[in-house]
Amino acid sequence: MSDTVLAIDDLSAGYAGAEVIRNISITVGGGEVVALFGPNGAGKTTTLRAVSGIIRPSRGTITFNGTDLTKQSPTMRARAGIAHVPEGRGIFYSLTVAEHFRLGYRGEHIDPAIVYEYFPALEPLKDRRAGLLSGGEQQMLAVGRALGRRPKLLLLDELSLGLAPLLVERLLPVVRQYARDSGCAVLLVEQHVQLATEIADRCYVLSHGDIVLHETGERLIKDPSLLVASYVGHAPEPGKAVAGSGA
Repeated sequence: MSDTVLAIDDLSAGYAGAEVIRNISITVGGGEVVALFGPNGAGKTTTLRAVSGIIRPSRGTITFNGTDLTKQSPTMRARAGIAHVPEGRGIFYSLTVAEHFRLGYRGEHIDPAIVYEYFPALEPLKDRRAGLLSGGEQQMLAVGRALGRRPKLLLLDELSLGLAPLLVERLLPVVRQYARDSGCAVLLVEQHVQLATEIADRCYVLSHGDIVLHETGERLIKDPSLLVASYVGHAPEPGKAVAGSGA
């Protein structure tokens, strides 16, 4: 694995005083795609929100390129190079595709050329309002807008939500290619486990707020029973899934 971009260490977080994730540790290196799996309510979205600063952890640390993010606001994290594509896409239906690339934080530039390079289907639609796009095109816009920021860390929450598997098969390899081309670290929450495993370097499984499995994507493809076992409660002990993995 390349140099660590994101290091989550002993992190606990939740809502209204109730912890959703407990003492989890995750790393993502530059150019690496790491998938986060688990049943509904396991804490996957909570983890991404803690990294982007939407919620404040109750304990533990989140380090981005060696910098502790504890006291940094969501805006500061975005300016530093963290792009978060939330569940539900986070686009503006009344704006055109091109107008989305003129929206950003103060001083931030979103490069349309990068968007159209990775999602060429959007370029002929640049004058179309987002509300008139198909579900797949809307998701391309949401991800493309994040890529146009040239992020160092990309957080993707349920990229496949509401999309047919065929569209997901087209979108996920683009994420893999961007990470490889740019060196961007990617932390991906995904319900299409098999498709995500195929593009992921490593995978974590959350269950009831705890990490119950940490494996390479290659190993899980060869032995899917490990993933099945983690969902039903018979996974290997955390940290023992891959020798030398640093879990």
